[in-house]
Amino acid sequence: MVAQKSKLNRLNAGDYAMYIFVGLFALFCMIPMLLAISVSFSDEASISRYGYRFIPSAWSTEAYSLIFNGSSSVMQGMLISILTTFVGTLGALVITASAAYTLSNRNVRYRNQLSFYFFIPMTFGAGLVPWYLMCNALGLRNNFGALIIPSLLFSPFNLFLVRNYMSGLPNELREAACIDGATDITIFVKIYLPLCKPVLATVALFYGLAYWNDWWNAIMLVEDKKLYPLQYLLLQLKSQIQMIKDMQRMTGGAAAGGRAPSESLKMATSLITIGPIVLLYPLLQKYFVKGLVVGSVKG
Repeated sequence: MVAQKSKLNRLNAGDYAMYIFVGLFALFCMIPMLLAISVSFSDEASISRYGYRFIPSAWSTEAYSLIFNGSSSVMQGMLISILTTFVGTLGALVITASAAYTLSNRNVRYRNQLSFYFFIPMTFGAGLVPWYLMCNALGLRNNFGALIIPSLLFSPFNLFLVRNYMSGLPNELREAACIDGATDITIFVKIYLPLCKPVLATVALFYGLAYWNDWWNAIMLVEDKKLYPLQYLLLQLKSQIQMIKDMQRMTGGAAAGGRAPSESLKMATSLITIGPIVLLYPLLQKYFVKGLVVGSVKG
């Protein structure tokens, strides 16, 4: 208690000003989220009349009713997206970390040539047609693998990010482990992976975001509605609402039958989409630190 009071006494006017600035900035960053929540629970007629408001003029849950009704299959799509994100991220992370360890290992003779081989896809792409033909040749049609495997091949950018981090680790760690009789697998699993948690957490977040936001594989390779991910389902739902809205405008049915909740639906779908990602950040935040290897090797 005394230490806390002494610490508070040491704070000057600049520290207080910085805390106030950071607090106001954090509050400012929350404004779009609060506005999206408010609009998602607003009646469409009130949005058309009064615009976006932090406190809805007329409350409505019609947008969420359209998303979670029995025919929308949103819950099943969310389950597919969660499984795809988890399995795909884990698989891509294992491949990326393994390849990065190989390229950072000074005992690998042709590691520079392999690095150049992995660098080529960062600059040149084969195109859409070869990609589609390759997926068909591998049988990636209307199955769960079609949502994972086409994106499972790791990103070269993430590969070089992890490789550079591993190359910065003291080489004495490897030499000491080799003297003790450890194999490459043991060194990789028990030494390099624990020390690389910050960069692996960053790369996992990159892969997770890519898998969670992916709808391209579903459009190109999946026709079974039971395998549609959340992003593709919400894209279809928004298209259907826009079609209804256009039909109401042409037939004059909006005045008699009410408006389709297009604006509130956009906000509701955005909240559902970003919800799991927002919850994921606090879990990975503790790994975004430096200096985990300080003191691991004594001079």
